[in-house]
Amino acid sequence: MKPQHLLLLAPVACAYTLQHQQRHPTFTTGTPINAPRQSLSSANLLRMDTEVPSLDTVTTYNLEKTLKNIRLHKEISLRQAEAQHGMPWKSSIDPKVKDEELLYMPFWEWQMQFMEENFTNLKVVPCHNGKTDFSYNANEKMKARIVNLCATSDEYRKIRMTYYDAGDNTQVFNAVLYPDAALNLPVLGVDILCFNRKKYLAIVDFQPIHDNEEDHAAPYEHLLKPIKEKYDSLKGRMSSKFYDETQHFSQQMLFARFDDEEIVSRELFPAFQSYVKTHLDLVRSTERRPEDVTFVLECQKDYDTYSADRDPATGLFAAMFGAEWADDFVHDFLFSMSERTEGGPPPSMPFTGGPPPGAAAGQPQPPLSAGAPQMHSHKP
Repeated sequence: MKPQHLLLLAPVACAYTLQHQQRHPTFTTGTPINAPRQSLSSANLLRMDTEVPSLDTVTTYNLEKTLKNIRLHKEISLRQAEAQHGMPWKSSIDPKVKDEELLYMPFWEWQMQFMEENFTNLKVVPCHNGKTDFSYNANEKMKARIVNLCATSDEYRKIRMTYYDAGDNTQVFNAVLYPDAALNLPVLGVDILCFNRKKYLAIVDFQPIHDNEEDHAAPYEHLLKPIKEKYDSLKGRMSSKFYDETQHFSQQMLFARFDDEEIVSRELFPAFQSYVKTHLDLVRSTERRPEDVTFVLECQKDYDTYSADRDPATGLFAAMFGAEWADDFVHDFLFSMSERTEGGPPPSMPFTGGPPPGAAAGQPQPPLSAGAPQMHSHKP
């Protein structure tokens, strides 16, 4: 199928839905796609989208918006999507962990409630690339599991959330929110990690998507500075060993490495809440400019490609869930607008946060860079 043919699919699908909505099977988030070959279901549209790498970003954007507004599949609520894999989890996959609550689960629960109460036209998006369901994966032997949720709203083109539970070895909460492309605004990125309940890493930022960061970050940093000033533990500087801090990071990024777990609830949690609220306020107060959509989408695409090429989590995911799953997960879910580079992912970088689940002494470690925590939104 040629890219230009896809331009016709959305309106055809709308008309088709009115006449045939009850005739074809539906699918729900987190389930394999098995729509009839002849039907123009949203599953087939998703397949077509993934099968055409040359599809331009504006066409993809318009197709996504059309799919959002037509009902070719059974809609489920945010809470239904969350509950499909037992979230919010109350205990770890590792039975050795005795704590009743996973360390970063309050972050997940608060964001879910905040989105429900404040986002307009919030809809669940399947965590699927046409062949693989990314909503959940587990390695029972290594005692590690990952759950993902994706959504969209009038304010945000894409909202993704990830929780990675590997017992006391590793806990991660990650969230990335891409503003609607008619809004020329930074991406909101959150990465918080814990290793062995001894080492903690946190990044929360309004991530600029322009090449010239001063033009894109500076106009919004005054909103973040008063928040950051309240929390001395979150004023650190990331290492420049693997990432250029002048690219896709603001001067008011919250960055912290610490070994006192009390900082998580005392400083990190309220600072995270304030940044999320402030980002939504910024989105709502910014005038939409449809003429900027093409430019903004190209910037978001460059951001995704940059992130996918450098994401240190790829090695960790490959070790836990297989190389093919990991590569597809990074490119088709975490950074779904990214262009794949020839030769596959970059070599693994040193893991600095402690051994992953089940790693033996001297065994090669999955990557974790000094600032690019890892389910990523960031490229510290």
